Amino acid sequence: MPSRILPFGRSHPSQRPDTKHGPSHIEHFTDLETGDHSRHSTTMDFLHFGSKEKSKEKRHTASGQITPKNKGSPRIAPAKPAKIEIQMESPPCVFYGGPNCSGALFSGQLKLIVTDTELPLTSISMDLNANTATKKPVAKDCPDCINRLTTLKSWNFITEPTTYDHGTHQFPFSYLLPGHLPATTHCSLATIEYGLQVKAVTPLTDPICHQHPLRVQRALQPPPEKQSVRIFPPTNLTVNVIHNPVIHPIGSFLVQFRMNGVVEKQQTTQTRWRIKKLDWRIDEHSRNVSPACPKHWDKVGGEGKGQQHEEMRNIGSDSIKKGWKTDFDTVGGGQIELEFPASIRPGVHPVCDVESPTGLVVWHLLIVEIIVAEEHAKNSGQKHAVPTGAARVLRTQFKIVVTERGGLGISWDQEQPPMYEDVPESPPGYLTDYLGDLPMPPDEDLDGMGTRD
Repeated sequence: MPSRILPFGRSHPSQRPDTKHGPSHIEHFTDLETGDHSRHSTTMDFLHFGSKEKSKEKRHTASGQITPKNKGSPRIAPAKPAKIEIQMESPPCVFYGGPNCSGALFSGQLKLIVTDTELPLTSISMDLNANTATKKPVAKDCPDCINRLTTLKSWNFITEPTTYDHGTHQFPFSYLLPGHLPATTHCSLATIEYGLQVKAVTPLTDPICHQHPLRVQRALQPPPEKQSVRIFPPTNLTVNVIHNPVIHPIGSFLVQFRMNGVVEKQQTTQTRWRIKKLDWRIDEHSRNVSPACPKHWDKVGGEGKGQQHEEMRNIGSDSIKKGWKTDFDTVGGGQIELEFPASIRPGVHPVCDVESPTGLVVWHLLIVEIIVAEEHAKNSGQKHAVPTGAARVLRTQFKIVVTERGGLGISWDQEQPPMYEDVPESPPGYLTDYLGDLPMPPDEDLDGMGTRD
């Protein structure tokens, strides 16, 4: 029977798969050039082809617009025709003394750096602002309840439209900060910050703005050491403490401690107190009143009222269990002497004492706790004392002030030159004002002036 030659790549009609019921038949063919046998599944081809078509599809939004997969390059803001810088020329702003001091004088240069060929400006203004921000406001998301901005000074450097050429243009400024202002403060309840805000208006682009922070500090002169006496009834114990009332965030200070009345003698026995342990710590207290804006007056009960918040944290502590000198034979009931250093713990970032009219107050206390135990002993043999089991905790506190170090700086009014009224009207007179002839020395004396023995 003669064989039939089928066309390459096509199957016999009787062997074609039934596509009505799905591509379930597997077709076999032989490559005439290589002779390799391969199997192709129409199902896999369909799935593979469908996945390729799906990957080529573009994403459609709800509005029917096509959004590309790859995001475009970031948008670059146009370059401004000028920039502003502030260069301070005066020393740091430090108040030397309390609220009644003469203040702090600062000065500087406002630099306008024009990068274009020329720049027309309508106005250049600068404001010195004091911003008080509370961290626990009456309304959490209300910016008016959080921030209170006060403008202390304003400068207008140009009064009419002016065009500036390419280059740097300088505008000097100065101001005397009043001494009653609070220093820059950052605590857990509120912050007090100062800053210079510059705004240059030009018709070409948006206003050119610049902000420069200004740190204000206060340094108190160290006063003489303070001596305090504490009495602890019903006992006869008296504590005399000598310490420095002004301390600094860095460094230590000495505390001299003396306890009197530790011995009470009877006819044959005596009752005395012995120190077992001494603990000291420095506590930082802060209090702030959060005012309400006009929209939230109903939450605090009316206009001019606010919510008060207080916090306390420990910024230094230590425990002393030895090192004191006990003398029970001292006249007046015996005494115990001790001298120990105290300091603020490094890394706690203490806040200096401040009292602001906006409601923020920060103060510090040195707290000393002494544990004493009672014992009985005979007047003849003091070495053999018997503890009675009674003990007391003597607690006392002293107010201290934390301030910045003044260093070698002085107030601005102490370094100024003399005033005009302090200068004499004319220099002193010369010999020409002398009436009469001056006596002349002899010739021999004149000849001997140029020789030496």
